[in-house]
Amino acid sequence: MPGGLLQPRANSGTIAGMNDTTPYIPPKVWTPPESSGGRFANINRPVAGATHEKALPVGQHPLQLYSLGTPNGVKVTVMLEELLAAGHTGAEYDAWLVRINQGEQFGSGFVAINPNSKIPALVDHSGPQPVRVFESGAILLHLAEKFGAFVPTELATRAECMSWLFWQMGSAPFLGGGFGHFYAYAPEKIRYAIDRYAMEVKRQMDVLDRRLAEVPYVAGSDYTIADMAIWPWYGQLSKGLLYEAGEFLQVHTYTNVVRWAERIYERPAVRRGRMVNRVQGDPANQLHERHDASDFDLRTQDKVAT
Repeated sequence: MPGGLLQPRANSGTIAGMNDTTPYIPPKVWTPPESSGGRFANINRPVAGATHEKALPVGQHPLQLYSLGTPNGVKVTVMLEELLAAGHTGAEYDAWLVRINQGEQFGSGFVAINPNSKIPALVDHSGPQPVRVFESGAILLHLAEKFGAFVPTELATRAECMSWLFWQMGSAPFLGGGFGHFYAYAPEKIRYAIDRYAMEVKRQMDVLDRRLAEVPYVAGSDYTIADMAIWPWYGQLSKGLLYEAGEFLQVHTYTNVVRWAERIYERPAVRRGRMVNRVQGDPANQLHERHDASDFDLRTQDKVAT
């Protein structure tokens, strides 16, 4: 096979009975298996909508965020912390934890603000009527336009920023749902799938590395929402923080991405944003809920636990 890819095994599409060597022949009509296997099998389902009644909490601030400290969630908390650091007091927010591994995104209140049942989701209460915003890229753009910050106004640079923002939105599923799933979460290691997505992720890293050889930030000379969208995925990947795949993908060879990622990580707002709704790693870096700036000093898990 070109590029060293293996032919997929006949049973690589089989879910039930992973070690079954019987060739899998797709039926004319697919029906869901009893168990799909893998880390998130208990929440995977082929239909939308709420599974249970649960109202969402509402805090005192104009912006109410419902999220989890995944790369998509980090995009928004970084943006909110950057806005506050830049003096936009109207960006004060409450961040509520949504534990997706427990199916909380299928509660009726969450489905009402995001029918797609994915984090993050935001409700903006600053106007006469609450405004729901879902999809991380849409939230970044909503906040950037609302506060007139971190998005260029000049036509050409704005177009560049938007292009890279949506590059991330279109590319990251290959990194997360593709490579990350088959490398780290799938119930068996399927070489064809890992090779296919590793190849694409390395191509994406090369795209970004070549761009960052030309400019300090992805949209040009200024730090924008494009950087905030890309960094939690590709910046953290370049630091070996995703899927324990740094050595496997040789991420250190993308030197321009590494340099850019380190520069962004040094920003205090980025470090704070990465802590919000985080539920893994060092307890001192986990702030399950954020309701006030003082929470970073007083409410991290190392302090709450004691």
